[in-house]
Amino acid sequence: MTNTDFDFLAGQWNSRQRRLVEVLAGCDEWYEFDATLDCQVLLDGGGVFDVLRAPERDLEGLTLRLYSPQERVWRIWWAAKSSGGQLDVPVVGRFADGIGTFECDDTWQGTPIRVRYRWSRIDTAHPRWEQAFSADGGQTWEVNWVATFSRRP
Repeated sequence: MTNTDFDFLAGQWNSRQRRLVEVLAGCDEWYEFDATLDCQVLLDGGGVFDVLRAPERDLEGLTLRLYSPQERVWRIWWAAKSSGGQLDVPVVGRFADGIGTFECDDTWQGTPIRVRYRWSRIDTAHPRWEQAFSADGGQTWEVNWVATFSRRP
């Protein structure tokens, strides 16, 4: 079964990244940096692999996305150089009306949280990704990482 949900992401991108200085601490101070993303769509669209690099922040990470046609959901794993090769708990979800929403339960510094990734503006020249955490089971969310992408020439 072919899936085209993440076809928009195939290729090479520049991105502007914004991250909260302190997560789940009532902080409203952000820092910004540039990154590149190199993405391949594989397995007839059912597998997507990318590498994010931001040398100025010593950040390098990879994302693996796998689609389950039986469940009609994506599982998305993230691993960063700083995590020592460990994959995060996968977020799980799907696209609806041009927005991809993917969630899971995890922990942040010992606190149980809900994690949400959201893809939007996927039909534009500048797709947007954001990560948010909830410490109250999804009642309220704190967006803590936002990335806007521009295709590299």
